[in-house]
Amino acid sequence: MQPGPHFAFGDHDTHGFVASFTASLPPHLGHWFLEREQFEPVPEEPGLYRLSEPERDGARRTRQAVRDLRRQGYTVQCDIRLDPALSAGPPRPVRPNGLQERRSRLAQAAARTTQRATPPTTSPPSARPIPPKPTYAPTVHLTAASGVGRSR
Repeated sequence: MQPGPHFAFGDHDTHGFVASFTASLPPHLGHWFLEREQFEPVPEEPGLYRLSEPERDGARRTRQAVRDLRRQGYTVQCDIRLDPALSAGPPRPVRPNGLQERRSRLAQAAARTTQRATPPTTSPPSARPIPPKPTYAPTVHLTAASGVGRSR
């Protein structure tokens, strides 16, 4: 790639967040990249692109476009408030190493397994019911065997 800026981003009084590509970039490639970043050509001004739906978090989306193009290796010039390297983004939660969260999850899992060790109070629907004990004593008739078998 040639040295010098490839893209320029800024604010426009009429069109809001705008972008353009410079002569160091082939026109079809600059057009393709800007459309992928949700910028549309301004009909009355050739070479100028405006952000579609700028009221829908336009500053953040423009900073994201600048960040994306820089990651691709392009040089981008932009206003200070649109430069992701210079403007402060929203604070992000810091997780040092996740050890405390992992320990907490393990403790919760251990508590759940000990709670399951108690037998359930209701039987599952597929279990056979146990019949009640009979209230009478069954009568068993034994017959004496005659001469067959062992002697006592």
